[in-house]
Amino acid sequence: MTEQGKIVNDVSLIAAPLLYELGLGLVDVEFLHESGTWILRVFIDKEGGVGVDDCARVSRELGDLIESKDIISYHYVMEVSSPGLNRPLKKESDYIRSIGKMIRIKMCKPFLNRKNFTGSLANVSEGKFTLLLDDGNSIELPLDLVDKAKLIYERNN
Repeated sequence: MTEQGKIVNDVSLIAAPLLYELGLGLVDVEFLHESGTWILRVFIDKEGGVGVDDCARVSRELGDLIESKDIISYHYVMEVSSPGLNRPLKKESDYIRSIGKMIRIKMCKPFLNRKNFTGSLANVSEGKFTLLLDDGNSIELPLDLVDKAKLIYERNN
């Protein structure tokens, strides 16, 4: 595991119980080097959405935990926010909650000679999900081969 991967894992392990206590859920953690700065991004959510106060409280409390456990030993900037409209799908429960919605998938390796799929999420079962494609066909894809998945925000005009 890379150092970045270890940091993401360690932060996730301490963030999840903290967020649970605060009535929030952990959506995702990223640790990236952008424009010469290390950035720790923590995406949180709750029923009805998160507000600025939620983000500020998590930033303070999670920052204190990260410091006390010496998880990141160099300068970084922490950003805490909602995952937004085009939220990532990480866990099977994220997929189940998104049934009927449009999603974009990038596979880790080609599946049926393709790595990218877009369609309506029709079903999730036993580590697989069914995607209804634009051409009317459906495809069953394994969750464990997904590299990235996210909701596609559909604007109603």
